Amino acid sequence: MTSFLYPRLLAEQARPLFDQYRDLTPAELSPQVAFTHDSAVYVATGGDRVNADQLRELREGVLELAKQAGFPDDSDRARNAEFDLRLAALLHAEMGMVPAEAAARDVWAFLALVVLPDIAFWRYPQPPRDRVLGTDLTRHVFGRLWWRAQLVRAPEEPEPYSALRILGEAAFDQIYARRAALGGSPHLVRAILRVWAELDLTGLNERETLRDFLKRLLRLAPFVLFDGVEEQALDSELRAVAQESVNAQRPEPSTDAAHTVSEPAASDNRAMTTPLSRSLDFEPSPVVVPRQISPKDLRLTSLEICAGAGGQALGLERAGFDPLLLIDSKADACFSIDLNRPAWDVVCMDIVQFNTGMRPDVIEVDLISGGLPRVKSSATVGRTEDTEERRVLRAAINLIREIRPKAILFENVPDLVDGPEFAADRAWIDHELQSNGFRTSWKILNAADFGVPQNRKSGFLVALRDPYFRHFSWPQPSENPPPTVGQVLGRSMSAGGWPGSESWIKNADRIAPALVGGSERRGGADLGPTGSKKAWAALGVNGNSLGDGPPGPDFSPDELPKLTVEQAAAIQAFPDDWKFFGGKTSRYRQVGHAMPPPLAAAVGRALATALRS
Repeated sequence: MTSFLYPRLLAEQARPLFDQYRDLTPAELSPQVAFTHDSAVYVATGGDRVNADQLRELREGVLELAKQAGFPDDSDRARNAEFDLRLAALLHAEMGMVPAEAAARDVWAFLALVVLPDIAFWRYPQPPRDRVLGTDLTRHVFGRLWWRAQLVRAPEEPEPYSALRILGEAAFDQIYARRAALGGSPHLVRAILRVWAELDLTGLNERETLRDFLKRLLRLAPFVLFDGVEEQALDSELRAVAQESVNAQRPEPSTDAAHTVSEPAASDNRAMTTPLSRSLDFEPSPVVVPRQISPKDLRLTSLEICAGAGGQALGLERAGFDPLLLIDSKADACFSIDLNRPAWDVVCMDIVQFNTGMRPDVIEVDLISGGLPRVKSSATVGRTEDTEERRVLRAAINLIREIRPKAILFENVPDLVDGPEFAADRAWIDHELQSNGFRTSWKILNAADFGVPQNRKSGFLVALRDPYFRHFSWPQPSENPPPTVGQVLGRSMSAGGWPGSESWIKNADRIAPALVGGSERRGGADLGPTGSKKAWAALGVNGNSLGDGPPGPDFSPDELPKLTVEQAAAIQAFPDDWKFFGGKTSRYRQVGHAMPPPLAAAVGRALATALRS
């Protein structure tokens, strides 16, 4: 089958056009419809370029569906949903597009702003940018529908796109949020839909059951190549996992046959006869028995943004906060949290793309917390609005305005707290939060003062509403000194039989310099800039790269050992059993970017005391 290449409208041209169109009505946009654009480009790869007549024919098909749904002057939720279902099938069947082409956001920007602007802005009046520009294809007015159809299409069926009706958009969002492991496999998604259609969910919260089901599958993802399992065996496995989710949602399992999933037929794939989920010892969610609790024992709730591998959330858990939701844009970090806290709800997406409609329960959260990206001085990077870091900061402030929690905890570079180059940033943040009913307090804390073997200073912003703010005070440093690097890493440095370990432990008699996780924009993992590497060398550590294991009996006495990822995690005071997902560089970055859990716990306890008062 011939694949077509579509015109692309690059961001520099698309953004001004979006701003121009955003407040126009469909009637005002219809005269702007075109099938070419002076700034459009094509990718220089194989394939036939779609021509104007084909684009005109595509528009006519989409326009007919839109008119049936009330275009241009009318619409409602039911007709919009039906329009989306029919449009998904039409786009996928008629566009002749391969996934590599469909993954280009500039293609969808061209369609939404040049060929179909009136329909795009009718479907989403005054839309956010991602609905039109394609910055997140899982939310684009047209792109998301093509990809839904791509995932569910069963070409052997009489109605290849019938599975589109099994799950609504909100449910598909849950799959998309885990797309790095689940949503990227049409084979797996189709199996999920087949099994889901068989379930009897009478009396259950369908959204919560689906979420539990997907999280159980996510725990299997590192161990199972889903695309390599044949259909019957995969369906059988997924039925078993789905049944566990159904059981977990029912505190008292029903004996009514109507509430059970029929036993799957025996599979020819003998390797799959014992469900992998059971072999990994999954347990249903425990039933919580109510008891009388005092205010000091009251558990609080949090929403964690930029959650990373969960260091701050772990510390806050120790302080009495249970996260309703954690958000991070890095798939490996999301997997790390799921490996350690499978009961936590993790969404892998850019915080800028998140909206509370995806998780209405977070509206009642007590605390919004996060380790925000390290901002740079405005004098260094130019205009504030041009930086990625401040884009995330603005999204965090907007989320606070919408959710209106009782408290806020953000961590960043120390200079953000007291650096004169950040005075304008602090003033803006204070103004925004105070305008929304918060009182703010800034503080620099050193993790070494709270039992962490590392000279690591962090800048904190705490904000609380009255009357909670007057009960808050910053935590005081521990009276006990932190352990030394030798004390923390001595056992692991000796584990490989290295004869020099005893001497090394005696030399490593100080705390470590701050671990540096490295930028996402550059290469491999090391222990930081030249000054940090020299400090590590004084402790007997080669900071130029990471090691794969502790030094062995033949390790040269003229060399310095390298830290492993696990040893770096120990320097950050993570528990020994906390796991990190991904390759060595990715795991080290997760460790280096994390907030040490004891530091998070100390600040969390101070916040919990204020909120419980």
